[in-house]
Amino acid sequence: MENKHLTLNANPVVAFLQKPASEFTRADIIRYVMENNIEMVNFMYPGGDGKLKTLNFVINDLAYLETILTCGERVDGSSLFSFIQAGSSDLYVLPRFSTAFRDPFAQVPTLTMLCAYFDKDGNPLASAPEQTLHKACEAFREVTGMEFHAMGELEYYVITEEEEEFPTIDQRGFHESGPYAKQGEFRQMCMKYIAQAGGQIKYGHSEVGNFSQDGLTYEQNEIEFLPVPAEQAADQLTIAKWIIRNLGYQYGLNVTFAPKITVGKAGSGLHIHMRMVKDGRNMMVRDGKLSDEARRMIAGMMDLAPAITAFGNKNPMSYFRLVPHQEAPTNVCWGDRNRSVLVRVPLGWTAGVDMSAQANPAEVPTNFDTSIKQTVEMRSPDGSADVYQLIAGLCVACRHGFEMPDALEVAERTYVNVNIHDRANAKVLNQLAQLPDCCVASAACLEQCRGVFEQHGVFSPAMIDGITAALRAFNDTTLRTDVHGNPKELQKLVTRYFHCG
Repeated sequence: MENKHLTLNANPVVAFLQKPASEFTRADIIRYVMENNIEMVNFMYPGGDGKLKTLNFVINDLAYLETILTCGERVDGSSLFSFIQAGSSDLYVLPRFSTAFRDPFAQVPTLTMLCAYFDKDGNPLASAPEQTLHKACEAFREVTGMEFHAMGELEYYVITEEEEEFPTIDQRGFHESGPYAKQGEFRQMCMKYIAQAGGQIKYGHSEVGNFSQDGLTYEQNEIEFLPVPAEQAADQLTIAKWIIRNLGYQYGLNVTFAPKITVGKAGSGLHIHMRMVKDGRNMMVRDGKLSDEARRMIAGMMDLAPAITAFGNKNPMSYFRLVPHQEAPTNVCWGDRNRSVLVRVPLGWTAGVDMSAQANPAEVPTNFDTSIKQTVEMRSPDGSADVYQLIAGLCVACRHGFEMPDALEVAERTYVNVNIHDRANAKVLNQLAQLPDCCVASAACLEQCRGVFEQHGVFSPAMIDGITAALRAFNDTTLRTDVHGNPKELQKLVTRYFHCG
């Protein structure tokens, strides 16, 4: 019998097969290909630069389709990851059926799937991005007995030729409507395609950042997702970036997820929200207040926050965004509804009041459980991140909080309840740890506590070595000072790292 919830699913593969994507089998994929006249299959997989790579297959016959779905294909790992040597570079990529979606950009009917990496012995590649996140989630489950969920706020700038009609006020674009915000149609088409590819979207809107420069208009937008199991969250964010870039190319628009593209204007972050779930129940709140479990989770992030920048802030421009006295954080602290902190506890519908019934007199009050909506938000990461590494690193940090004997004390010590930059908080500010101010410092922070990330076999030593080497290679210890007051040199940096992540 047809399931109404599946029929309304935006992903046409889910709607056709009438089953959740998590239950897709090889037989389901073959059936979809045969009954929907699919002519090509694409394998996609993240490389060391965080971008998706593609392998195309034309469907010759049923036997060949069964072969590629069963055996996958070989790829050159040394061309994808800097830490894999050419002498032992052959890797396998195997499609993950649960990620199947129709390619919205292909001229011929094409089914696309994300892949997992395997080594020469047929084992999951220990240093692969998706395998690292999988191991992090497994370790979190073993230690805490809970599932780790995540979602991202994906910010980006759209660049077009400047228009004089209905201009927005500089740096006042937050939730602006048309005609003052010009890229609503593009954002909505991005949301449609992302949903059709399996993305669970919460909402989209224009963001604070907008400005004009050299005859061009820069408009900042955001697409925010719903919390889902962390592995799905990483897949969805990675596919979303690919879709936004491709659709921008079709529209003739330039799009960037770069953390900073000019001085004095809003940068773009990739805030990650997290929650812990057990037996379908959100464990972040208890009796309308933040639970001790949530505080332990936060304490782990407080302890490892400087090292997490190695996963979430991966090029020099990241540290032009992480500067004092702006909404991007620099101090290792947390608070409620406070955008000056590193980890924020946003409004969580914990008041126990049916606001909908008050806003709509015709509604009968209900006992709807709103506690499932409570999350905590890490505000330092940006679009340069390797999404799989970042969410894996956050998962490790949250698990670490349950392994810290003094977690609740750390949470208490790092809590602030007002803007941390207020003059009255100078004493508190001096006692807080700081995020690193460059890639080289970020690498040092990761090196100091790499053992925590390697614990439970989550991050492989080869991956940590590769990350720290890449960060140190930027040699950017004095870069912010070197280019201060030199707009030409700053613009060269912006151009170099414009299409990051």
